[in-house]
Amino acid sequence: MQSRIEDYAVVGNGRSAALIGSNGSIDWLCWPRFDSDACFASLLGTADNGYWKIGPAADGATVSRRYVDDTLILETRFATADGEVALIDFMPAEDQRPELVRIVRGLSGEVAMRMDFVVRFGYGALVPWVTRLEEGEGIRAVVGPDMVVLRTTVPLRNESLHTDSEFAVRAGEQAVFTLSYGRSYRPVPVARDAARLLAGTQTAWRDWSARSRAHGEYRDAIQRSLITLKALAFVPTGGIVAAVTTSLPETLGGDRNWDYRYCWLRDATLTLRALMRGGYFGEAARWRDWLVRAVAGAPEQLQVMYGVAGERRLQEWECGWLSGYEGARPVRIGNAAADQLQLDVYGEVMNTLHEARIGGLPDDPAAWALQVALVGHLEKIWRVPDEGIWETRGGRRLFTFSKVMCWVAVDRTIQSAELFGLEGPLDRWRLLRDEIHRDVCERGFNARRNAFVQHYGSDDLDASLLLMAPVGFLPADDPRVVATVAAIERELVSDGLVLRYKTETMHDGLDQGEGTFLACSFWLVENLSLQGRQAEAEELFARLLALRNDVGLLAEEYDTHARRQVGNFPQAFSHTALVDTAFNLLKRRSASPQG
Repeated sequence: MQSRIEDYAVVGNGRSAALIGSNGSIDWLCWPRFDSDACFASLLGTADNGYWKIGPAADGATVSRRYVDDTLILETRFATADGEVALIDFMPAEDQRPELVRIVRGLSGEVAMRMDFVVRFGYGALVPWVTRLEEGEGIRAVVGPDMVVLRTTVPLRNESLHTDSEFAVRAGEQAVFTLSYGRSYRPVPVARDAARLLAGTQTAWRDWSARSRAHGEYRDAIQRSLITLKALAFVPTGGIVAAVTTSLPETLGGDRNWDYRYCWLRDATLTLRALMRGGYFGEAARWRDWLVRAVAGAPEQLQVMYGVAGERRLQEWECGWLSGYEGARPVRIGNAAADQLQLDVYGEVMNTLHEARIGGLPDDPAAWALQVALVGHLEKIWRVPDEGIWETRGGRRLFTFSKVMCWVAVDRTIQSAELFGLEGPLDRWRLLRDEIHRDVCERGFNARRNAFVQHYGSDDLDASLLLMAPVGFLPADDPRVVATVAAIERELVSDGLVLRYKTETMHDGLDQGEGTFLACSFWLVENLSLQGRQAEAEELFARLLALRNDVGLLAEEYDTHARRQVGNFPQAFSHTALVDTAFNLLKRRSASPQG
């Protein structure tokens, strides 16, 4: 049942999301939240683990698809020898009720269609008890506290733990399917008009997109990424997940499989930065409120990630009954990295809060008090080893990038205090900022390698160091930065794209090998641009844009040998890097004498 990762599109409503293959099959859906158990899990297993497919009854249809204008409404067109139909998929925008609507519209001729519906709760393990609805055509499926209700305008047939339907759609006709989630001990969700839901969803997304600052040559790529990032924001709390999937492998067939349905402080802050650059500060305000609630308490208890409502316990376990995406095992639920120490998150959080103030976000005394407390704690721990930005499981080290971001944390806090008249021990903070800077320059730079290295005392390179100039730690034309970028270009570039580090030489506690990391490749574009190599930067950026799938989505990594996207999908990290890089390229182009 599994499609290629890049063959999926996403629909969502700010609470959960579904992955839909180009064949019309929903292979992944967690309800009622991003991090709830999946009721369609064939993405990580087989057809027996749940899917919902609608498509032509006969093979051989020509498929094309798009998102309707600036929305998250997916239109998939199937053209057959007998005619053409459009399959419209969406979740009602920011709706409290978990619901997914599928509409088949006849465009020409008459097309024989088939629907297959196999719902399996508990990540594909639990077969529900299915009964027919008393009113209208539809079924109710229940396991324990979970219930889904499928209503449709076409006849359904139930047999062998499977629901299907065969129907035909002529030009001008349509067939409607709505799937609603509810608690089994509550009344069955009432039926709602699909046409009204579609119109309301289209209006909501268009109104949101109309506020965008995206412009220029890259406008469509920026806006599609912003819409994707918006879809990853959990509306009730403001938390932002890193992706909507778990355990899509970073190496096909490998063990680098992680659950990304949680709120990393790093990923969420970068997402907020991209949304703010796009003109969306409402999400920033909600996220700041989420942050203050999530990290409330002693600063030393700060975690690198939380649940969408701020939950701290994200226990990792293995879903043994799922065979994995193309055999990549284990399938992991939860994420043990929640217990890691990753010092760079302090820098990302402080930088985003600082930029939010510059952007005009109203001040919040609780947010500033939190920053002061966190910097006070950072002052005590910045010298210690950590697991670093890549969440390695091979032991803590003195990662150079972690120390750079400690400097960013202190620097942005000082800048906020100076610009906005906020109170704090500025003299002490300035001394701390200078001390961290000296430490990185003295211990993070390897004179023999003529480059900043992954961790103190190491010979290994690390693509995270491409951010040293963009975050302002050193100028882009500093000889040490230029040499580091050159070394990364020589040693960490595979077929033109950037690896995070060499898994063959850096012990990270996992099997060797992974794809090139898309965010790192965008960071290389930024460095090329900062060094005045604009033509090279734009050429690489164009290649990265070409790696997006047909509806503009990116996973975490790209396998240059298999020519496929790999890793969890769609990935916030990749789309935030795209947005930042596009805006920066446009800004420098307009500022250049030729621009």
